[in-house]
Amino acid sequence: MRRAVAGRRQRGRYDQVMPLTADDVDRFEVSRPRLEAIAYRLLGSADEAQDAVQETFLRWQAADTDRVEVPEAWLTKVLTNLCLNQLASARVRRETYVGRWLPEPLLAGDPMLGPADTAEQRESVSYAVLTLMERLSPNERAVYVLREAFDYPHREIGDILDITEAASQQIFHRAKKHVAYGKARTEIDEAAARRVVEEFLAAATSGRTDELVRLLSKDAISIGDGGGKVPARTKAFEGAVAVAKFVWGLFKPAETKRAIVGGTPEIYAWTANGEPAIVAVAEGRVVAIMCLEVTAEGIAACRTQANPDKLERATGQWAAADHGEPLLVM
Repeated sequence: MRRAVAGRRQRGRYDQVMPLTADDVDRFEVSRPRLEAIAYRLLGSADEAQDAVQETFLRWQAADTDRVEVPEAWLTKVLTNLCLNQLASARVRRETYVGRWLPEPLLAGDPMLGPADTAEQRESVSYAVLTLMERLSPNERAVYVLREAFDYPHREIGDILDITEAASQQIFHRAKKHVAYGKARTEIDEAAARRVVEEFLAAATSGRTDELVRLLSKDAISIGDGGGKVPARTKAFEGAVAVAKFVWGLFKPAETKRAIVGGTPEIYAWTANGEPAIVAVAEGRVVAIMCLEVTAEGIAACRTQANPDKLERATGQWAAADHGEPLLVM
């Protein structure tokens, strides 16, 4: 859908605004899906990604497009540098964030997830890797995303970031080490993801924590992001037994939970960012998404996003999806 329309010109935003032809607008719109996918991986937020892409359009609108030889390269450079600036300020904001900060999850089928043709592309947008990318400096994150997810040559990455090709290669290798988790994540299809969630929920509602412990890796963790708006423990639960006890309590029906979410939660099996996901929905709103990181040793992490500000896009996607009947009503 075209977001770049007449009326968004905002003259006075820049010193000069060049009139865009229909071809200029079309050239931008062709690039929009790729730009949004890059921005989401860089920022971990769909809203911030859309804002960065719209700001890129405004820069495109103000440019002398006749002198832009390769629009794709120009737009990618502008977008990436806008995101780098955003990442720098985001680090300051997150110092005052209430509780743990986790990325915004995207449900299966969301176009902002971007390319998923290769294992590297799928892994780069997994919820586990998006979380781990918080360890990276802005430059490391940019190089990692452009190379791993979009297969940009190091020469082009160097041009985008104003660094040398050799520097881009060094930064990429350093970023890969930081993101390395130590365990090989297991790629599974949607059918397998549903089976993982079904087995997990069966264990969580069995009343026996040993059933959950069996599914978890020994050093499993559970973390959540409530953004100060929904109760979420600041410190992670660590170890299979601790995680199992927490999850058992989490899926135990209680009036207090219904009061917090404003309705009776319905629990569905889905995928988010390519990982098995438990989606909780109340009164048509997605109120929580728990992503399960699956490894050869078992489920290594349960990462739950419950901040309502980070679930608005998921709610819109959910409303348009054919999600069938819930597995559990709490």
